[in-house]
Amino acid sequence: MKWLYNRAQTHGDKLFLNELTYGTVLDLTIATAKRLAPHLRGESRIALWAENSVSMAIHLFALSALGIETVLLNTNLTEREVTEQMESTEVRTLLMSEKMTQILRAHKGVCDIEITDVSRSSHRQSTAVLQYLCFSKDIDFNPISLKHSDENLEWDPSDEKVFCIINTSATTGKFKSVPVRWSQIKAHVKASANVLGVEKDDNWLVVLPMFHVSGLSIILRTLYNGTRATIREKFSEQVVLEALKTDEVTMVSLVPTVLQRIVERIQVPTLRAILLGGEFIPMPLLQECVQRNLPVYKTYGMSETFAQSTTFSIQEYPNKLASVGYPLQGVTIEIRNPDEEGVGEVWLSSPMLMKGYLNKELIKGAFNTDDIGYVDEDGFLYLLNRRKDIIISGGENIYPKEIEDILYGMDGIQECAVIPVSDPKWGQVPVLCVVTNCSKEDISQYLLSRLAKYKVPKRMIYFDALPKNSMGKILRQDLIHTVERA
Repeated sequence: MKWLYNRAQTHGDKLFLNELTYGTVLDLTIATAKRLAPHLRGESRIALWAENSVSMAIHLFALSALGIETVLLNTNLTEREVTEQMESTEVRTLLMSEKMTQILRAHKGVCDIEITDVSRSSHRQSTAVLQYLCFSKDIDFNPISLKHSDENLEWDPSDEKVFCIINTSATTGKFKSVPVRWSQIKAHVKASANVLGVEKDDNWLVVLPMFHVSGLSIILRTLYNGTRATIREKFSEQVVLEALKTDEVTMVSLVPTVLQRIVERIQVPTLRAILLGGEFIPMPLLQECVQRNLPVYKTYGMSETFAQSTTFSIQEYPNKLASVGYPLQGVTIEIRNPDEEGVGEVWLSSPMLMKGYLNKELIKGAFNTDDIGYVDEDGFLYLLNRRKDIIISGGENIYPKEIEDILYGMDGIQECAVIPVSDPKWGQVPVLCVVTNCSKEDISQYLLSRLAKYKVPKRMIYFDALPKNSMGKILRQDLIHTVERA
């Protein structure tokens, strides 16, 4: 939070979050911290459950200034999952937005829980084991901000101080909790700025969820760079297009499914960077972006590495479209246990890497990403698949991504995912889940002309849309369960 304090002193009138200046955000952060403090019962860690908003960002800043570790919760979680994650991370207080408060009340019943609005209510000491707090989306603390000093607030936390905790895979299975320390954040913002550059009029559109590393990292990069962020709650093509037209946006982070829908409609001369990540990016989409001269930066990262580990401009390296990029400053990529073609386990080390999962063993040396890939002669990383997604059929390794890459080159394929299904003869066989009007015969012929026969899916299932999480990532486990039940 030293960055916020210093920016407010030197560039207090510069816009930071939407229409709020650095000076105003600092004032609101101090006021929010003072209002929150009496409710926290001396706790060192609480959970925050909120959709994207300026208010969410300010409450996160305020909690940091109070020295509180914040567990960020996915807004798509059920009430049961929220409770489970609070218990796992040893949290007794849940701070919510008004929207998430309504969802919780709908699950628990209006009269079953007491929820205190910290934006309006005077403090009452809660004696309940689990405490529920909420805040207003509309920030109106200006009238009281002058009464609050910044005494006892923590503006310069140590590098080892935990800023927040992000839970991974919370919608697809047993989650893991990733503590994010200031040392990681500092290394990330510097390495990212080195690749993407910084311009004084930068305005980064935030539509990716701020409870996720992809959205949160934008806010922190903006803060470090002293630039501006435009926050939007909803994540859809219409929201993105409208913001690109009206909000003087120069940078945006997107997932492939959204970019695919709007690529023909992006005509923004001020746009200088589209950061594109995700599990899979269709090659035809990247080729179209090159043809349209869109400033796309392909990136690879995860919660464990606090966002980006590799990045590159597809305009500068159009011959590297199949790769996920070149390592950022300080990142070391190692391929372990490679086969004769150099394909093996992707391990990495960097100052952005977590120390270890919450309440688990510390990482010693490099981190196993569980991805399978290789590094080319120029140092660019290529990913073939998640290790857990590899299909072993009759002793042969089948990489779903290889099949999906080829299919996305076929006209009419909108979405696809290849998953494993148990088979008494072969052990596993590949099954294609697809959104298309193409016939099974046409798809089979297309694949047979390009792949060995054993790689061609033995079964095809049609969907109106494939299930995805809040980041647009296809939920393969959900597909496997659906297919197995059928």
